[in-house]
Amino acid sequence: MEITLRHFKNGGIKMDIVTLARFQFAMTTVFHFFFVPFSIGTAFVVAILETLYVRTKNDAYKKLAKFWGNIFLLSFAVGVVTGLIQEFQFGMNWSDYSRFMGDIFGAPLALEALLSFFIESTFIGLWVFTWDRVKKGMHLFFIWMTCIGTLTSALWILTANSFMQHPVGYAIRNGRAEMVDFFALLQNPQLWFEYGHVIFAALTMGGVILAGLTAFQMLKKDTSAEAKGLYKKSMRLGLVMATLFSALTILVGDLQMKYLIEEQPMKFAATEAVYKTTGDQAPWTLVGIADTKKHEVKYNIDIPVMLSVLSYGKTTGAVTGMDELNQQMKEKYGTTINGVEMDYIPPVNTLFWSFRVMAGFGAWIILVSIIGLWLTRKKKETLYQKRWMLWVLALTTFTPFLANTAGWFITEFGRYPWTVYGLFTIQQSISPNVSATSLLVSNIVYFTVFTVLAIVMIGLVKRQLKNDPTQVQEHDYAQKILDPFDKGAF
Repeated sequence: MEITLRHFKNGGIKMDIVTLARFQFAMTTVFHFFFVPFSIGTAFVVAILETLYVRTKNDAYKKLAKFWGNIFLLSFAVGVVTGLIQEFQFGMNWSDYSRFMGDIFGAPLALEALLSFFIESTFIGLWVFTWDRVKKGMHLFFIWMTCIGTLTSALWILTANSFMQHPVGYAIRNGRAEMVDFFALLQNPQLWFEYGHVIFAALTMGGVILAGLTAFQMLKKDTSAEAKGLYKKSMRLGLVMATLFSALTILVGDLQMKYLIEEQPMKFAATEAVYKTTGDQAPWTLVGIADTKKHEVKYNIDIPVMLSVLSYGKTTGAVTGMDELNQQMKEKYGTTINGVEMDYIPPVNTLFWSFRVMAGFGAWIILVSIIGLWLTRKKKETLYQKRWMLWVLALTTFTPFLANTAGWFITEFGRYPWTVYGLFTIQQSISPNVSATSLLVSNIVYFTVFTVLAIVMIGLVKRQLKNDPTQVQEHDYAQKILDPFDKGAF
């Protein structure tokens, strides 16, 4: 029986195994991806703050590095736990994918675990336990190595993901993709567009979280004058980072979308809901709802010529539609694969609106950051005098999480129906012996675990934010535990 016909019946509702497996992958990855850019961004923030402390000898930056360092440690810890769950569901639900891709996927993931994660975990420990026990420059080296570990960790993960988007350096042998050139994976142009976009978005997130959580702190009526002085330094740094890196994120994102026009035209067409090939002056649909049965867009607002401008940087240039691309892909890859009838058009509404959510929040972040910088300039710190302005900035804290999730949706849903573009489909990737019941149960378990983790994470962050940064001293556990093998350490 075809894998797509296996289902779980509950009250007349059919739960397809592929759907359940995809939902589990999406759930675990989205939740994990909340904390990946969080950790990368906050590690960079702490490294900058400690660098300012070492260079200026100003204890204010040391206090801030310790204060925000605790937030980074929380995000890192939860990120590790969610990453382990994600790896577990890979082995359980996607074993045929693992067999097909293992030779290529294994190398970058091994480097991520044995090199990058080793660097992160080792130097985080050294950073936490050696305040005032080593020279300032050496301690600064520890946090920058931690930061480098987070950056290279993302590189190796995206190396594997980029192969799935644009396979290079491989040969098909015995029904498996085998790597023949590791350096081809590192030279994959898809990798560097993805990596630049993800890293700049993560650093933007670090700046937004720093400024946004600072705004929450500034809203407290019992905040001391000394603490406000520290928070103003955090605010300025956060706004500078958010402004700079959000601009770079938008720039690299624009280059990446132009790259997709040639490399993954179906994904590009779906993000713009273009079913029919446009004329030479393509209009851009600002908003609309795609009718996936009739292959048309309803309730749309179009801006003439703008899609050509966005796509090619000029007023002329046609965009190939999904209907034409679908026919081309059927001719190239076949109308059926392993007995499954193929339709190569991805979920259009998901991609269309995900792109607008991502771009919209990106524009919002850069706008709020620029205005925030202007309103916190010396001689006229208007931002701190208007509570509603602080609330706007505080609520902006949550926008990078939504923008990053929408960006991930574009990357992954846009590859449909492939797990490895042009080589291996989603239906081919599912574990042959997994049951719908086990998937349903594991989905419930994972959702429960993630909910508990989210509640704990939010509670610990709120608890940390109740502290006064002027009173932050060395971690109590670092003071009490000198021997890492002492039972108190555990």
